[in-house]
Amino acid sequence: MMRKLGILLVFSAGLIAPVAAQERPATLATLFEDIYGPRGLVVASQDVTLDGTNHAAHFNSAFQSEFRLVNIALTSQLAAIPLPSPASGFTYRFDPSTGTFQRSTRSFGPIFADRGETIGRGRIAFGFSHQYFSFDHLDGVPIVSVPAIFTHDDFESGGGRADVVGTTNTIVANVSQFSGAITYGVTDRFDVSLAVPVVRTELSLLSNATIHRVGTGTNVDVHYFPDANAIGGFGDTHQFFAEGTATGLGDLVVRGKATVLREGSRALAAGVDVRLPTGDERNLLGSGALGIKPFAAFSTSFGAFAPHANVGYQWNGESVVAGDVRAGMKADLPDRFLYALGSDLSVNDRFSVVVDLTGQRVLDSPRLLTRSSTITGPAGSVTLPDIRFESASYWVHNGALGFKVNPGSQLLIIFNLRFAIGENGLSDRIAPLVGFEWAF
Repeated sequence: MMRKLGILLVFSAGLIAPVAAQERPATLATLFEDIYGPRGLVVASQDVTLDGTNHAAHFNSAFQSEFRLVNIALTSQLAAIPLPSPASGFTYRFDPSTGTFQRSTRSFGPIFADRGETIGRGRIAFGFSHQYFSFDHLDGVPIVSVPAIFTHDDFESGGGRADVVGTTNTIVANVSQFSGAITYGVTDRFDVSLAVPVVRTELSLLSNATIHRVGTGTNVDVHYFPDANAIGGFGDTHQFFAEGTATGLGDLVVRGKATVLREGSRALAAGVDVRLPTGDERNLLGSGALGIKPFAAFSTSFGAFAPHANVGYQWNGESVVAGDVRAGMKADLPDRFLYALGSDLSVNDRFSVVVDLTGQRVLDSPRLLTRSSTITGPAGSVTLPDIRFESASYWVHNGALGFKVNPGSQLLIIFNLRFAIGENGLSDRIAPLVGFEWAF
């Protein structure tokens, strides 16, 4: 049996190695900070200062200085992307009266949640899945249209410094996760599992900037974007763009799970997931922090129905993504309380439907808020939408609907659709999953 386990581990490594070996571009974690260049958003100027040099105006914004916090949301989301349950769809119990193993459950089990049963002594299950996320909202704000105002250095001085630059920012954030998982039944009541994700992260930002001259008025040469198509070359608008893609090994997850109570069809298990920071957090492939999640899982059955319930707490350590990537300073990633409620329904011996409701209480995490700001200067005023961040705790809820098909032997084909309920955190309306599981 241990020889089989070794062969399966080698097979798993060979499956993901070709993907993990791809080259990565420059770091994605500083993409938002670097889009305007090393000095930030600087506009051209013909205005001459007292020392005879041209005045090159530097504008500041929460978008550039604080929107790196979207990296925390994205990395935190990566750390919380639910791996398909490594528990097998086939569970067995040794029958001493016959000296053989008998299936202990009729259902094929949940997809993301866990059930109280373990796989059975000496049994092995291998699974592979692919999930795709195309995020569209951050705290209810559509990421295809995030506003941000840039104010002049020392704008409090008034005069021409009252000019502002308004921006509309389009973010594209996509994550593909390929996961291999293997589970081994050490005893009839204790399993160990290993999940190996390979992550591909795509991130881009398109920023459309417009100068609003509420301070300088008709003096277009004081603050402008060079534009050959504009009168005199003094442009009001400019477009900035940055993108990057990274592919590689994500954070490995090691699990231990034990059935602590088993009475008839009812079972209660306790376990712990340990997330190892093996993913490159600077390229948003992993969390960059150790994670520990103790959990409990209960399951039972009533004929064709097999309800299940889970609770857990995800503790996260420190990561540079939550702090300052460029300076190498670490800070805490937000912790999470998690739950799952659902049931699988055995339609027949080869097909089951799975429904789940999952929730997370994210603790003390940066949240994105929008507001309107009115800027007044000597040449008029303008009201523009803007953003700001605050730290708060909030709930994230998701639903899931899927099915498992047993085409033959010990093989299961898995399909699932995960959908956001509400728009808290970084959310995707629909996230599909396809996979398979093989047990022996």
